[in-house]
Amino acid sequence: MISQPSGSPDTSEDPSDMAEEDLWFLPGPLEAEEDVLPPGPRAEPRDESVVGDWQAAEAQSAARLASVAARLGALDDRLLRGPQGWRHRLALIEAAELSWFTGDRVSADRLALWIALRLSGAQDDPEALARVGWAVRRLTGGPGPLDGLAEFLDRRDPAAVGLQADRFEDRAFGWAHVMGAAQALHPITRACMGFHLWSLAGLGQSGDRIEAAVTAARIAAGDGRGAVFAPLALGGAGGLRAGGPPEARLGVWLAGMETACLAAMRHLDEIESWHAQAEAAMARLSGRTPPALRAVLADWPLVSAPMAEALTGASRAAVQRNLIWMEARGLIREVTGQGRYRMWSAAP
Repeated sequence: MISQPSGSPDTSEDPSDMAEEDLWFLPGPLEAEEDVLPPGPRAEPRDESVVGDWQAAEAQSAARLASVAARLGALDDRLLRGPQGWRHRLALIEAAELSWFTGDRVSADRLALWIALRLSGAQDDPEALARVGWAVRRLTGGPGPLDGLAEFLDRRDPAAVGLQADRFEDRAFGWAHVMGAAQALHPITRACMGFHLWSLAGLGQSGDRIEAAVTAARIAAGDGRGAVFAPLALGGAGGLRAGGPPEARLGVWLAGMETACLAAMRHLDEIESWHAQAEAAMARLSGRTPPALRAVLADWPLVSAPMAEALTGASRAAVQRNLIWMEARGLIREVTGQGRYRMWSAAP
């Protein structure tokens, strides 16, 4: 080790005495640095925080929630005591209304032809028909969304590419985890929360709004034995268009569901009255075609001759003869106003 000779001046510099421009190798002050980095991911709210907001909203709307739950319970009892076809009829109407809310705009007659005969026109969107057809199937029965969201939606992950592949199962797990944390909420409130958290959970894709609405409709029905789903779009889909805090969203949701339940009950009253009237008027007709055709018209909002032939098993001539007889007596009405591809509906 070489020591500095005694008496020699110390030539080492104190860093504190160095000019700032000489410290080129040190980073500058933070406020002087240009921010060129992209924003980082936002911290997601904790599940408990999200559920707590909806619990507060539910407490604020407790009276209205009880009223809507009572109306849904009355609909459930009505469907439990009524014919099985009533569920199918309401599901078709609900799915057609939801298609207009989501922009697919599948009319009830096109939907009926697609469900019954898999017929579509050149102007029809096959993907839209498939989405609305899926809605009808899920609104009429089968396991619910909380039993397995991927199976309920008929979604499957493609083959994973790399470790960073975006998996639907992972996104579905996050949504289901929040829904599981909200078990203390009423099913109607949980349905509203799940609907509004759908896109935030990354579940959105083409047709995601109808998937979200059908999922919410099944959740809102709870353990109902008659009503497989809670109507949301019958009489208008205003309850699905709310924004703002949970209190506002739940308030609009309850108003829309109450309107939909009342519309469903009125519709069932009308079709029950029509069925009794048609049964009395057709009592003198012989054969198996009249009662079978009457049942089809009660189960389907719109019926064509080919549909009636396929659903009743009767001949085309027998179906046409009975349709003409019923139309002449005001029991049914033709709704298309055209010579070909005619469709009829019950005329309560």
